[in-house]
Amino acid sequence: MPLSMFSFTKSILERVSFDAKLFCKELEKAVKNLLPYEIEQLRDWLLQFTEEKPELRQCLIYID
Repeated sequence: MPLSMFSFTKSILERVSFDAKLFCKELEKAVKNLLPYEIEQLRDWLLQFTEEKPELRQCLIYID
């Protein structure tokens, strides 16, 4: 079964989370490709994911 675009985006963001600049770049690309309901899911996931990685919180501007 192929991955959904949302799942694919999450896996990419998890892999690049070591670098805030790269994370922001990938998040910006993802927002352009996801459907509106997927962006909502991504926002919820990001809020949880960035709790332990506050350096990534700056990237949340791309989904607001």
